[in-house]
Amino acid sequence: MFADRAKIIIRSGKGGDGHVSFRRELYVPDGGPDGGDGGRGGDVIFEVDKGQTTLGDYRHRRKYSAKDGQEGGKRRCHGADGDDIILKVPEGTVIKDAASGKVIADMSGDNLRQTILKGGKGGTGNMHYATASMQAPKYAKPGQPAMELEVLLELKLIADVGLIGFPNVGKSTLLSRLTNAKPKIANYHFTTLDPNLGVVDMEDGGFVIADIPGLIEGASEGAGLGHEFLRHIERTRVLVHVLDAASTEGRDPIEDFDTINKELASYSEEIMKKPMLVAANKVDSIGGLEDDPVMHIREVLGKRGYEVFPISGVSGEGLPDLLHRISSLLSQYDRKPVTYEQEFFPEDAIIRENLPYTVTRDEKDPHIFYLEGPRIEKMLGYTNLDSERGFAFFQKFLKDGGILDDLVKAGIQEGDTVRIYGFEFEYIL
Repeated sequence: MFADRAKIIIRSGKGGDGHVSFRRELYVPDGGPDGGDGGRGGDVIFEVDKGQTTLGDYRHRRKYSAKDGQEGGKRRCHGADGDDIILKVPEGTVIKDAASGKVIADMSGDNLRQTILKGGKGGTGNMHYATASMQAPKYAKPGQPAMELEVLLELKLIADVGLIGFPNVGKSTLLSRLTNAKPKIANYHFTTLDPNLGVVDMEDGGFVIADIPGLIEGASEGAGLGHEFLRHIERTRVLVHVLDAASTEGRDPIEDFDTINKELASYSEEIMKKPMLVAANKVDSIGGLEDDPVMHIREVLGKRGYEVFPISGVSGEGLPDLLHRISSLLSQYDRKPVTYEQEFFPEDAIIRENLPYTVTRDEKDPHIFYLEGPRIEKMLGYTNLDSERGFAFFQKFLKDGGILDDLVKAGIQEGDTVRIYGFEFEYIL
């Protein structure tokens, strides 16, 4: 069964706790602390599997968890890191925060693998806390907690061209004629319950066409099956609006055109900005009519700026002209998939937590500042500063958390250095 939506709960691994123990060996009755560090919790990673075409695997299981890190051990033994969990999804899957609907990741284009939740950092063992005044510390740091999030997975097909129109106007027949796709075809409504993809091969390169299941009036408000597939039009570059020019079911093709376009505009104004061609289909069934309906369609829609191509998905009449025009339009656009920028960072919860931190100035060098404290340490535990997305969150964290303001109050100037637990950054206005 084709499934293009799923709601699941993902959880990263908890960091293992640091260990409290003391060296106890023959002839060493009062050995020092030797408790090891806990292991890091596993990450939740999404990865594109180009062999998958549906989110059906996520319909039958609700929760997915990475493994927790192990506790540290005696004799300075480091606990094992928890295993990551890798969730495979079809290319084109958009991962959203279920509560806000904001995009976390778009698994398309160059983004074939992304860590969504970082595992908690392991706690340090008591071997780190020995001092001259406290040689037998009985304290170890606990591992950072796991992160849990409910996410919505939405598959938005990656296609260059989208075929749209009322049910039974001949989109499936047209797709089968133009491509190697083999959709179900029959003379009844909603034969196409799944979006179908096909590849058109041409001398100057091919392109992908998606047959979007038939829309009906009210689809943008949730009526009918067509509503379930409106999202698949969002990535397309060119729309081909297929009309039943012969009115084989007694409907007016102009009214159909206006109805569908109204639904598209209600769903997304951006969709209506895409180039749209009109395919006046079923011209093979027009014979014997007194007035030529194609001429009427051209006259009405031509005045609105639309190009109309009379075609027959059955006989193939007019298809070469339509294909060449589609190819010409596509050549004017960047062929990279339409992608969605990240809007939601799961680590944002750290910003909302009222954990303490300190901003201090180096006593010897007034151009060096230190950021420390539980809030800073927790942020670093969940963030990969080596990645572009991780660094973007780091900048957002400093700004939204008021930390940049505190650095300014402490007297930081452009070019000064900020040190954060082993990381070093130059302050730039």
